[in-house]
Amino acid sequence: MTIKRMDHVGIVVEDLAAAIAFFVELGLELKGQTTVEGAWADQLIGLDDVHTDIAFLRTPDGHSQVELSTFHTPVSSTPAPRAPVNVPGIPRVTFVVEGLDDLLDRLRGHGAELVGEVARYEDYCRYAYTRGPAGVIIGLVEELG
Repeated sequence: MTIKRMDHVGIVVEDLAAAIAFFVELGLELKGQTTVEGAWADQLIGLDDVHTDIAFLRTPDGHSQVELSTFHTPVSSTPAPRAPVNVPGIPRVTFVVEGLDDLLDRLRGHGAELVGEVARYEDYCRYAYTRGPAGVIIGLVEELG
């Protein structure tokens, strides 16, 4: 059997409403929200007494989704990662965007901060890494030409 498609990327956040606002500003569309709990959730996640609120946001092309979740129980005692980009396992999600500079200005209003600088790769693209909700690194690629 082979993979049929990638369904979504999941990110655990502390403030679900703020994370939704960030990704909506980025250009994703809120598809829906729900609460997840019960024995099946405990079994899937491998934790007891799971109670989480989740939101699904869809990319404009309709091919990809981001799942945001915030856990009410159990409460994590580990802080969100703030490691550099080169640390194995650090979460990173990349989007192709238009109007990179304007988008970065708008995302700063939602707490985003550049990891490095906006860099140009030959005549292909301008690329930036910014920290989004829960410290996740969001790659933003603006294609040139």
